[in-house]
Amino acid sequence: MDLSALEIFRAVASEGSVTRAAERLGRVQSNVTTRVQQLEEQLGATLFLREGRRMVLTPAGESLCGHADRLLALAEEARQSVHPGRPGGRLRLGAMESTAAARLPAPLARLHAEWPEVQLELRTGASGTLVDEVLAHASDCALVAWPPPGVDPEAPLDRTAVFTESLCIALPADHPPVDRPGDLQVDTLAAFTRACTYRRMGEDWMRQHLHGRFHGAAPRVLELASYHAILACVAAGRCAGVVPQAVIDLMREPPALRLLPLATCDTVLVRRRGYQSAALDALLASLQRA
Repeated sequence: MDLSALEIFRAVASEGSVTRAAERLGRVQSNVTTRVQQLEEQLGATLFLREGRRMVLTPAGESLCGHADRLLALAEEARQSVHPGRPGGRLRLGAMESTAAARLPAPLARLHAEWPEVQLELRTGASGTLVDEVLAHASDCALVAWPPPGVDPEAPLDRTAVFTESLCIALPADHPPVDRPGDLQVDTLAAFTRACTYRRMGEDWMRQHLHGRFHGAAPRVLELASYHAILACVAAGRCAGVVPQAVIDLMREPPALRLLPLATCDTVLVRRRGYQSAALDALLASLQRA
């Protein structure tokens, strides 16, 4: 199998559509369909189920995805190694939503201005998920809150501290002061998924402050997908939430909240151990100048 066939397969798997994959790759739909069919014939396996216009991976397709990610990542590393002093090519960056919103606009604009040949792909997610994607070769590097939940401390990763975030506990505006365990009057945390470092820190804080009022029970968690949704639920009087001060600072008119200092937390750039490229060096240099 050749790399272009794997790139086409990966694009269809990512987009779930031949039409969107063709648009993304700049190819005609018939060519994308033919190349997928040729790959299936070569491998002797059905890679997709066709459900109307949707393309759904079969178990064989799911298995191939991981191998395709690793092969394409290694091919990109090889291409970039030929020109070690000239940043260029594709660089797949993962980032927390708060980091993407509050920290990345200026560094990424600077990177593009200085090195327009770098083709940056950005995806957002929770820290633990982003680390898994780096280890699986689905991303080249990621900005995560360290340490993420569930990540093996011995995982083969290199990391560089880039930012330090000041975290706050957000409570409803009319919540009384929280000076000691038992003062907390809400028992629900509005947060991202279990893979979120900030969620784990919020759960630990609430567990301490619920002691004596709710018999030390673990907080309930309302899983949400954005800080706007989290803060809306907090402002409505239902929940507590953990939010970086940088996110609050971005808001023109933040909701009425009681904000309590929680802790500081390092945001680190992680990459697979030994992974190196001129594009990654350029990104890190731009981040460190922020």
